[in-house]
Amino acid sequence: MTRASLDKQPHEVASMFDDVAANYDLTNDVLSLGQARLWRKEVAKAVDARPAEKVLDLAAGTATSSLPFAATGAYVVPCDFSVGMLQVGKKRHSWLPFTAGDATKLPFRDETFDAVTISFGLRNVQDTDTALRELYRVTKPGGRVVICEFSQPTWAPFRTVYTEYLMRALPPVARAVSSNPDAYVYLAESIRAWPDQAGLAQLLQKAGWSNVAWRNLTGGVVALHRGVRA
Repeated sequence: MTRASLDKQPHEVASMFDDVAANYDLTNDVLSLGQARLWRKEVAKAVDARPAEKVLDLAAGTATSSLPFAATGAYVVPCDFSVGMLQVGKKRHSWLPFTAGDATKLPFRDETFDAVTISFGLRNVQDTDTALRELYRVTKPGGRVVICEFSQPTWAPFRTVYTEYLMRALPPVARAVSSNPDAYVYLAESIRAWPDQAGLAQLLQKAGWSNVAWRNLTGGVVALHRGVRA
């Protein structure tokens, strides 16, 4: 699968991530021009994990995104539907409770987590609405959601440059550093097809989340959305 489509087949997306698992974190750092690390720090601040809290890190991949939560003393569960990603992560961080799971059918009981978060994974889910409802289901009343996802740059001239980078510069860079460059062509197209900041906020509200707000990072290349389960 190399073309962005609203009809994302879970086994195809999972297989794509299996193929890039070994060099995924390095590739992200290169393609984001080093911004990926900054974005992870901002997610950690927004989640604000505390000792003994239970945190679900969905689409965690190799669990690089989970480490800041664990460092606070929270019990973090890295969950992903790419077994290849989980296997690479388990080799690196064997003490974390890696869990295979589909965002549309999470393998957790109702009201399990104090906080749920997903970074750069929601747009790859087959059914966004179902995934947001599932996140709501497994969150305790008063719990919080933080979504970090690519979005739309707010300054029009920069938005044009950014789009050109995605579709022209990203594929050759991916060929140089990734084991599966076609996967990054798909990822670039999925970014262009994704709702803007206000559009994702509406989807969160539709799924039941309250106090929904967002904050732009890197000029809107990425947006942090937040919500609370009433």
